[in-house]
Amino acid sequence: MRKTTIKRQTKETKISIQLNVDGKGNVGADTEIKFLDHMLQTFGKTGLFDIKIEASGDLEVDQHHLVEDIGIVLGQAFEKALGDKKGINRTGFFVYPMDEALAIVAVDLGGRPYLQYEAKFKRRYCGGLDTDLLEDFLQGFSSNLKANVVVRIPFGRNDHHKVESIFKALGKAMKMACSKDKNMLKEVPSTKGII
Repeated sequence: MRKTTIKRQTKETKISIQLNVDGKGNVGADTEIKFLDHMLQTFGKTGLFDIKIEASGDLEVDQHHLVEDIGIVLGQAFEKALGDKKGINRTGFFVYPMDEALAIVAVDLGGRPYLQYEAKFKRRYCGGLDTDLLEDFLQGFSSNLKANVVVRIPFGRNDHHKVESIFKALGKAMKMACSKDKNMLKEVPSTKGII
């Protein structure tokens, strides 16, 4: 079973994430930022991951520590749950249309962390979430998952749609990358033999 629980506590944040990679999209998220809760729920639902997230932090200072640390812990959870990565597809991508907005997301769980991020928003805050921090969330996720993550928003008018399309596309891309190929269940998807 590809399940794990990761906990992280610092002087700035306290985070617990339970993850089942082979779930049904049941997500409970309480991060103290309601719009982020909604985005994490859409990520889990579209990727069919069961996730329980409990997170609190020094929001009286800024959202930065909490949002970035949630990305870090979520990346650690996937990295641990996937284990030796035998049989996984390793790569995944999705182009997600949401009304007038479009998100393009690709991932490679190949052990080499790198984030390519290109998204612009009209407002600094969307539903109470600081949109400046999406890149930090994704950087933390990518680095701790040890994955190459590409995120592009080529167009869109509504910031809510743009942000949500990112999380939905990420969910779909991760689902594809984490899914197992029955023809190579005992193989690591790398010419090196390890990831």
